[in-house]
Amino acid sequence: MKVCVIGGGGAIGGYLAVMLARAGNEVTIVARGATLAAVKERGLALIMSDQPEPLVAQVKAVGSIAEAETPDVVILAVKAHQVEPIIDELAAIMGPETILIPMQNGIPWWYFQKLAGQYQDHVVETVDAGGLAKKAINPDNIIGCVVYPATYTQAPGIIRHVEGNRFPLGELDGSTSERIQKVSEMMNTAGFKSPVLEDIRSEIWLKLWGNMTFNPISSLTHGTLEGICQYPLTKELARSMMAEAQTVAEKLGVTFRVDIERRIAGAEKVGKHKTSMLQDLEAGRSLEIDALLGSVIELGKITQTPTPCLNTVFALTKYLDENVQAAKSSLSLPSVSGY
Repeated sequence: MKVCVIGGGGAIGGYLAVMLARAGNEVTIVARGATLAAVKERGLALIMSDQPEPLVAQVKAVGSIAEAETPDVVILAVKAHQVEPIIDELAAIMGPETILIPMQNGIPWWYFQKLAGQYQDHVVETVDAGGLAKKAINPDNIIGCVVYPATYTQAPGIIRHVEGNRFPLGELDGSTSERIQKVSEMMNTAGFKSPVLEDIRSEIWLKLWGNMTFNPISSLTHGTLEGICQYPLTKELARSMMAEAQTVAEKLGVTFRVDIERRIAGAEKVGKHKTSMLQDLEAGRSLEIDALLGSVIELGKITQTPTPCLNTVFALTKYLDENVQAAKSSLSLPSVSGY
């Protein structure tokens, strides 16, 4: 298939681009700066722990979305706050049959589209101010996806895979269409696990449950997943935040296939791992706090659900982020033992 990966030089986008290209798909990535130059010169490389040599793919690299021809599939592998500035360019390369797979963490802009019930077509302002994405992109083109792998950019044009290969997919209306089966087959052939789910929104919440909790707590404390889950006070805070979010989600018809204790235990098993939000803080990058936590608070207001713990952690993390961004700096602490 003809695939365009927007953010293809990034950690997840690069992982997808290499694997899909090596499986025989015609892949174009949209990148910039040093990454664009590196990929044009030597290809896009992926380092896997079980492979002795990097996997290199010769993909077409362009510096703007407008340079990409209309593809069969567009993978939108940028962070939620990076979608709005490119939404018009994205819409311009979409053909009537083009499939768009947004891969943002948190509550996606399309969450209420094709969702039967009282909230159908409601705009999630936190991630789509004024409904810009909702207006620009036809929901008929969208397939939902949840991203589970852990990867990071080691150097421009070089991606390192840490663990995981699951990218569950789901039509917004829960159907099992011919097109989603083709996309699932494409992903599976490339080495991913991409089952077709009837309820992609419940899967979104399952991942978000951990991200909206451990990411901001780790940023505020500089703690690892293991440390947060083992320290009694932060573990109890995580538990309270998850309980508030679960109440919101269940009012929207979501079901959780694991309970809170099992979800916390799963995070603890990851070990002394810094969350992506803490890594962004230490690098001076803007934090995804609106998409991961602000959106949940917004849904709490919509469903008239109190979220006192979520509100407090959001306020603290948002202020931290704004201070670091205003200083055009970064924030990290020396590594310590224990928690």
